[in-house]
Amino acid sequence: MDRLSGLDASFLYLETPAQLMHVCGVIVLDPETMPERYSFEGLRSAIEERVRDSAAFNRKLRRVPMGLDHPVWVRDRQFDIERHVHRLALPSPGGYRELTELVSHLAGQPLDRSRPLWEMWVVEGYDGGLGHDLVVVFTKMHHATVDGVSGANLLSHLCSLEPDADPLSPADQRPAGRDPEQLELFARALLANAVKPVHAARLLKPSAQLVTRTIGRARAGTAMAAPLTAPRTSFNGTITGHRTIGLADLELEEVRALKSATGTTVNDVVLTVAGGALRSYLEERGDLPRESLLATVPVSVHGSSRRAGGANKVSALFAKLGTDEPDPLVRLQEMARRNRNAKDHHHAISADALQDWAEFAAPRTFGLAVRTYAGLRLAERHPVVHNLVISNVPGPPVPLYLCGAQVVGLYPLGPVFHGAGLNITVLSNAGQLHVGVIACRESVPDVHGLVGRFPAELARLRAAVSTGS
Repeated sequence: MDRLSGLDASFLYLETPAQLMHVCGVIVLDPETMPERYSFEGLRSAIEERVRDSAAFNRKLRRVPMGLDHPVWVRDRQFDIERHVHRLALPSPGGYRELTELVSHLAGQPLDRSRPLWEMWVVEGYDGGLGHDLVVVFTKMHHATVDGVSGANLLSHLCSLEPDADPLSPADQRPAGRDPEQLELFARALLANAVKPVHAARLLKPSAQLVTRTIGRARAGTAMAAPLTAPRTSFNGTITGHRTIGLADLELEEVRALKSATGTTVNDVVLTVAGGALRSYLEERGDLPRESLLATVPVSVHGSSRRAGGANKVSALFAKLGTDEPDPLVRLQEMARRNRNAKDHHHAISADALQDWAEFAAPRTFGLAVRTYAGLRLAERHPVVHNLVISNVPGPPVPLYLCGAQVVGLYPLGPVFHGAGLNITVLSNAGQLHVGVIACRESVPDVHGLVGRFPAELARLRAAVSTGS
């Protein structure tokens, strides 16, 4: 039996029919590299071989009586790969538009909570411009099971560095957890609730100290951007369950060259390009606010967290994207300065602060609050917390092979929320930056018009750096 951490469980409580809390991925494969001729049955068998003994892939949820505590993971004794790996084919001509339309629809479907919280859709007949059909694996995994780092670790169970090599890392073969009796769950829940006041008291002093330090930083002008100060845009309201997905690629060497020429970081350049793309997109639609957009940037704390359990070990910082600045070079310079302040500020916050406070998320109360918030459309009535979520995830610098097929595209996609119906994730792999954008369809009706601006904004930044203006 493995109890979910408060942060892991919070993603379950946050979920509604419109606010789906799974993370997705579009993995584009070249089947010509496979040692044996591609077949769906062969690919599914290879996936099954690599996930069957992995706890993360064959555990399911078990609720605690009366919702007194967070759920626990137990082993799915009826695990069946056919309920998790499915087959589809694109209609001819099977290009980019057909692919993104299909995966957008799949992203808007909830996962079945009676089974392990993941699924893969193998999509055949994709014309990716290589002269032969490619295969796309669209993955969905609930955020209660993975964050960015743990998701990459799970992917390494499936991928290798050569077509016929073993996976990068062996599957976690620890037992997924025994199935406890109701009475045991009830007793554990009572004990956990009894000690919560003690744990809360321990958090009050460091939290108060953090507030004091933050006020001092704000007065000195070295604090990160504050939430609830974002301007309102068309994607900052109540979302629906419809999703739309856009994909793009950037050359990593170009980004690194700009980073070196300006004394900034890859992350600074990526956020600057994103800010330029958003500025151009909103300006064309007559929706560009005078103030800069504010993004939440997830930060992994796997390396500094003291907590042993839980899949999600994340914190977050807030970053202004410079959408109020037309000059891309000036935007980059300001981005670098703000990011240095934000990182210093973030380092002053305990790596476990978010996880510690998330332990007090009450299953029934939290879920009811989320449904009430959505039903009353409160996201449209209070100041905007943040405009969007944006992540820059470093991936492996070498080519990967999933069950023998070379990965030629790897696009991660995070969830979207009421009040922030847009999520941008950038992942590096083998010399490319893969940009994945997912949004509420009603909030961002032309996601391709947004993601298609990333290469153009990178070119604008390169030109500005070369001329020095």
